Amino acid sequence: MSARGVFVTGTDTGIGKTYASCALLAALRARGLRAVGMKPVASGCRATSQGLRNEDTDALIAASDPAPAYADCNPFAFAEPIAPHIAARESAIEIRLDPIRSAYARLAVGVDRIVVEGVGGWMVPFSETLMQADLVRALDLPVILVVGLRLGCVNHALLSVRAIRDDGCTLASWIANRIDPTMACADANLATLRDRIGAPLLGVLDHAPGAASEYAADQLDMSAL
Repeated sequence: MSARGVFVTGTDTGIGKTYASCALLAALRARGLRAVGMKPVASGCRATSQGLRNEDTDALIAASDPAPAYADCNPFAFAEPIAPHIAARESAIEIRLDPIRSAYARLAVGVDRIVVEGVGGWMVPFSETLMQADLVRALDLPVILVVGLRLGCVNHALLSVRAIRDDGCTLASWIANRIDPTMACADANLATLRDRIGAPLLGVLDHAPGAASEYAADQLDMSAL
């Protein structure tokens, strides 16, 4: 992990990036570090009296110490649960790097670590000209890949690893998440991933819907970072 932050991406949407990010935050706090989460772009937000709010972002804030301001944690929020570049276009908003960099700088004041959660998988675009890799390079963040253990995960994981490296970004480590408790040959698939990803495995998260981030944090080996 860099002096300030890490970027958490996944092999797909719905594979547990937020669960893993909250576990990382809990593990960092358990080591006595002041750690905050950030989700720069979120689609699928609910309307509140304070504006649009995203469930994943709320979870990151709850797992943070100190708790960040919502606007800094999630600079770009969209109501529709669709791809962010489409949601932004339909809202007549352009997702840009400068507001995200400014929010990141504010979050960095007085903290030791920032866990930045991406949206969807690695190749989901932010706009016609902006990719997630552009943000990762702009903030100089190493990447942690969350692999959802289910049928097809080897292909999804290895393609994601190749894309991350081809984009000139650093894959620091990865986390396996047992999202399908009935997956056939799960341990054999996990062994294949260990052999081929070429980065340290931080841990294998159990399938535990509703589990607290502290529970997942106990399954991470932070010394691998």
